[in-house]
Amino acid sequence: MSEETTDSIVSFDEIVLPSGQPRPGMEQIAEWMVSASRSLLKARQAEAETLFRRIGITFAVYGEGGDPERLIPFDIVPRILLASEWDFLARGLEQRVRALNMFLNDVYHDGEILAAGRVPAKLVLQNKAYLPEMRGVSVPGNVYTHIAGIDLVRTGPEEFYVLEDNTRTPSGVSYMLQNREVMMRLFPDLFNNHAVAPVERYPEDLFETLHSVAPAGCDGDPTVVVLSPGLYNSAYYEHTFLADKMGVELVEGQDLFVKNNFVFMRTTHGPQKVDVIYRRIDDAFLDPLTFHPDSILGVPGLMNVYRAGNVSLANAVGGGIADDKAIYMYVPEMIDFYLGEKPLLKNVDTFWCDKPDDCAYVLDHLDELVVKEVAGSGGYGMLVGPKADAKERAAYAERVKASPSEFIAQPTLSLSTCPTFVAEGYAPRHVDLRPFVLVGADKVRLVPGGLTRVAMRAGSLVVNSSQGGGTKDTWVLNPPVGAADEGGADA
Repeated sequence: MSEETTDSIVSFDEIVLPSGQPRPGMEQIAEWMVSASRSLLKARQAEAETLFRRIGITFAVYGEGGDPERLIPFDIVPRILLASEWDFLARGLEQRVRALNMFLNDVYHDGEILAAGRVPAKLVLQNKAYLPEMRGVSVPGNVYTHIAGIDLVRTGPEEFYVLEDNTRTPSGVSYMLQNREVMMRLFPDLFNNHAVAPVERYPEDLFETLHSVAPAGCDGDPTVVVLSPGLYNSAYYEHTFLADKMGVELVEGQDLFVKNNFVFMRTTHGPQKVDVIYRRIDDAFLDPLTFHPDSILGVPGLMNVYRAGNVSLANAVGGGIADDKAIYMYVPEMIDFYLGEKPLLKNVDTFWCDKPDDCAYVLDHLDELVVKEVAGSGGYGMLVGPKADAKERAAYAERVKASPSEFIAQPTLSLSTCPTFVAEGYAPRHVDLRPFVLVGADKVRLVPGGLTRVAMRAGSLVVNSSQGGGTKDTWVLNPPVGAADEGGADA
């Protein structure tokens, strides 16, 4: 296996030891990598691209000219987690998402964590993502974030960090499911030789989660719909995919209307009451009578129905405050305050430029840090200091000085790598992991694994699909019956 890196620090490789030998538990996949011919792998890679193009999975990549709708690069070498590693991550993810939901319920009701000074009140109440329209609004099961995408990175055998909490409308789960389907089609023998935990039940889990948060006054089985902005949204494929897999209607704002304080869907058989809306539209565009008055994507009067408890929205309105990158710093405080527990998953050390000392440090160390907009997403608007030139850093410093509260900074972590099939053969590429956590009024559901995103450029740390990153199938390997896997993380 060839090596390729531009990093000055050797990163932890998840399959291969520094000696070149496979890590414990990775022997079979390493043997397959060595034995598979390059011509076969190139043919399978081309076949995978053909399948994805036929399926129609694309993502918008803006700002580079040409057609912004690109095929997301897919790598045929799976990313592998041992069962013990996943068990640890699953416990940490559930803990974190429970605390985030308790935080959201608190800040829109009693504000106990703010009164206790554990989270600065200014950071919440003056935040653009905090919506006063949600104060005092009760939601089923006190669940605000029903679908969370928690971005994880790894730096060593037992070192996992949460990089971001995505609690608004996290995307990417359709790629996770299609990656698995394509891999099983291309390499059936490889699956037969490994006990790979299945992910196919995610749509069923999502449907059950949405069912569990139906309004209290719902009679019989609730009617669930997926609300999409429409064809030109970059994640429209995912909207159609999930609606189809759940067996529910995909609707746009014009398909819904409000009457007598209920939401109805227009059908060929007449109006049908809607109970649960899995919305993939940002808060600002949901209801032109409450938020953006020019929005043609939402449903006039929807918020009145929502506040009355006659329809459920997933994720809840106003939940974006929980994925603000400055709020992120205080998630360990939330876990301690609400659960009385120590965080299982670590945060990355974070500097908030609203604090004068933090800002001074960030400006003095831009060449060492990753700087992000607190409300940013998709990899846009960030500075990777070690990869930027002096001119780029100087320009970014002026942005920070102009609006310091809008920026946070973190050390540049040496993200783990996974062998990736490139033109020259196998080469290490940096990866992250986005598991999808489903929170219902009844329980928390997780499918094993998640979406592995991979930085396709040598040495790059930017894995976002919107910035040209690719994806891998993520395998959680169950140990053979009667055996325990080797290695893994401990709580």
